[in-house]
Amino acid sequence: MGKYEELKQQWEKSVEKAISKFPERREKFETTSGIEIKRLYTPEDIEGKDYAEDIGFPGVYPFTRGVQPTMYRGRFWTMRQYAGFGTAEETNKRYRYLLEQGQTGLSVAFDLPTQIGYDSDNELSMGEVGKVGVAIDTLADMEILFDGIDLGKVSTSMTINSPAAILLCMYAAVAEKQGVPMENLRGTIQNDILKEYFARGTYIFPPKESMKIVTDIFEFCKDKMPKWNTISISGYHIREAGSSAVQEVAFTLADGIAYVQAAIDAGLDVDSFAKRLSFFFNAHNNFIEEIAKFRAARRLWARIMKERFGAKDPRSCMLRFHTQTAGSTLTAQQPDNNIIRVTLQALAAVLGGTQSLHTNSRDEALSLPTEDSVRIALRTQQIIAYESGVADSIDPFAGSYMLEKLTDEIEERAMEYIKKIDEMGGMIKAIETGYVHQEISNSAYEYQRAVESKQQIVVGVNEFIIEEDEEHELLKIDEEVERFQIEKLKKVKAQRDSNQVSKKLKELETAAKENKNVIPYIYEAVKTYATLQEICDTLRGVFGEYKASSIL
Repeated sequence: MGKYEELKQQWEKSVEKAISKFPERREKFETTSGIEIKRLYTPEDIEGKDYAEDIGFPGVYPFTRGVQPTMYRGRFWTMRQYAGFGTAEETNKRYRYLLEQGQTGLSVAFDLPTQIGYDSDNELSMGEVGKVGVAIDTLADMEILFDGIDLGKVSTSMTINSPAAILLCMYAAVAEKQGVPMENLRGTIQNDILKEYFARGTYIFPPKESMKIVTDIFEFCKDKMPKWNTISISGYHIREAGSSAVQEVAFTLADGIAYVQAAIDAGLDVDSFAKRLSFFFNAHNNFIEEIAKFRAARRLWARIMKERFGAKDPRSCMLRFHTQTAGSTLTAQQPDNNIIRVTLQALAAVLGGTQSLHTNSRDEALSLPTEDSVRIALRTQQIIAYESGVADSIDPFAGSYMLEKLTDEIEERAMEYIKKIDEMGGMIKAIETGYVHQEISNSAYEYQRAVESKQQIVVGVNEFIIEEDEEHELLKIDEEVERFQIEKLKKVKAQRDSNQVSKKLKELETAAKENKNVIPYIYEAVKTYATLQEICDTLRGVFGEYKASSIL
């Protein structure tokens, strides 16, 4: 018997003795994905692992340890705070405040009418204008939103999906007015329509037509906006809908596969667009599982791009991603506890190698965040960056027996889901049959059961409860915002050249009917101050509108 086996046996005997005196807290320990957590991880758990093939070096395929050779030793991740509320004027003030506080990138939240392609004066918009994000009706609003902000110097992320092409064109038109060429613009549009059909619901057009617009954006940007990330394939909302970490990876990458295949089917060479794909993940509470999740997703995507799609450019195999801490984990009870949750989640994202990060604010379970709360959230990132030391070495947890084993487990389980989706005919088929929605619903149900039975403790909610003063300083959107926005829209409509608007919308309609790339036509329409809804209605008239089938 070798020394290792001898020590192992001694330890196992000591475990039996310890358990007889102090029984373990529960019979079985698991991650949120149902992966059993062993009592102890040893070299046995990573036997046969090929360092070069499975782990490798940062900046080198399969990118398990990160997509840049020096990671944060060169520069920190982009520190973003997702912000947008009320009018463009109010949101512009928040952006300027955040930039003054040291934020290094902007992230735009749009209100619900904007997300589903309606103007602020539409009766369906009543009561929702400016509530969950900023209201954008025309190019005039976008000009105000970025007033005094040099778009040639800032990187901007826009969380917008079905009308993503319109908001992108508005952004480019503002840059043109500032004298900033399109090719210099840096940023990301979410533009991930597939997850809307099963995780979020802000869709407009049917899947086939929506995918056509996505690939039109890929084609337009590869020549005109080469520094722009044309899509942020989002696992964030999948996780917020109740998925596990494994499902988040699997369904996000399955969406990515669908987008890549659609672009190839549209005649694009994979290496002409794949390097501008980006991803968006959630950072949840199970600290080590989350670090492993990011590493597994990066390695799995690299293998998919190389082995499935034949990508030759190493940059096409890089999974670059933005992370946001988990809104669904924030509690209205004892909201200051959320600061600690967000800190752990942000730290997991950094140790997992994120390229940019948004930290949620402590009061977001109650309302849109106040300035004080946003500043604390930003300071959380800055303390991790400048004081913790975790950014001084690349992938510092690599080699941990537990981390490497979990990375393998998550990759393998995610790949099982992807194979099943392939067998069903791809992600669109899996969405249409309700498979993805059902899997997420089952996961959400199991988690809620665990909370209610106290198998899962949520501090301040089902344990460690205190009597609380319900008075909190909250950000409230003035009801006057809606009236102000509608009046502003009326003025723009009165002052614009209506003939030019009609002409450009007609050209867009013809292009859509003739299956042309619609992005240049949308760009020309937004410059006439055609409204968001006028452009969406033009496309609705050609493409139709998606109606979800009910899934029991």
